[in-house]
Amino acid sequence: MDYISGIEIEFSIRILIALVLGMVIGIERVRAHKIAGPRTYALVSMGAALFIVTGELVYETVNQTVDSLRIAAQIVVGIGFLGGGMIMFKNGEKTGLTTAAGLWVAAAIGVACGFGFYTLAIVATLATLLTFTILWEVENKFIAPHDDTK
Repeated sequence: MDYISGIEIEFSIRILIALVLGMVIGIERVRAHKIAGPRTYALVSMGAALFIVTGELVYETVNQTVDSLRIAAQIVVGIGFLGGGMIMFKNGEKTGLTTAAGLWVAAAIGVACGFGFYTLAIVATLATLLTFTILWEVENKFIAPHDDTK
């Protein structure tokens, strides 16, 4: 029974790390006044990790073959539907594309945590934060169209 408890502790840590990393991304999104915040990103990341961990836990404890890579593939598809719901059209312009992409990345970070790849997940979280913050500034300064009539 101690073996199972050790696994459950390790898998719980994986889920909690996914939750925290998703929350960090969501906090940045709130600061940028976006529609999805810490709860959404945390839940997506943690949920993805939970799917992976559950598959591995079933394999370890019940000795039932579970293909965690198939679970991961279905997470990608499922998050695609969630992201699709975030994309809207207002006055002929698309909104929510970056939010949808961010949720997709949060799920991938959760999958990495679910498999125990913490360094990869942390690097991806930092890269996501840099993308959201630095590239936002680059877009606004150099790429976004400017209205010179004002």
